[in-house]
Amino acid sequence: MTQQASPRGTFLHVAEAVKAQIKADPQMTHLPAAADLMRAHNVSRGVALRAFKALERDGVAEPVQGGRWRVRRNGDPVDRRPLVERIAEIIATEGFEVGASFLSTSQLMDRFEVSRPTVTKALDKLEAAGVLASEGQGKVRTVRAVPMREERS
Repeated sequence: MTQQASPRGTFLHVAEAVKAQIKADPQMTHLPAAADLMRAHNVSRGVALRAFKALERDGVAEPVQGGRWRVRRNGDPVDRRPLVERIAEIIATEGFEVGASFLSTSQLMDRFEVSRPTVTKALDKLEAAGVLASEGQGKVRTVRAVPMREERS
């Protein structure tokens, strides 16, 4: 049985309620957590997850690393490149020089709206590639090499 052919279509009702919530609040940037939807609509986790998928299919939301969902509004630019590439672009385009202190994990979390582990993994990859250097936990990362900026067609 397909999702639309569900006799109850509960997930569609939940998705419509979330759409109304998004429309009513123009400042809303992230969808409620699955647990919040489960409580608010008295549904199972599976129904909440199907509602998220319905919202994605309708172009209203998109998944974000870390299990969250972000609201997509018409005209919102979407950068689907891996976080490692986006951070490397910051180094190349924002005037960081070799030896300069780099942005903190917290600053990157706020800028890209992702979780701390996601940022940490990306920074670790840049350290392994020789772009960043770290003295250890709690120490400031420094720029070791400025990546070449690639022109996109």
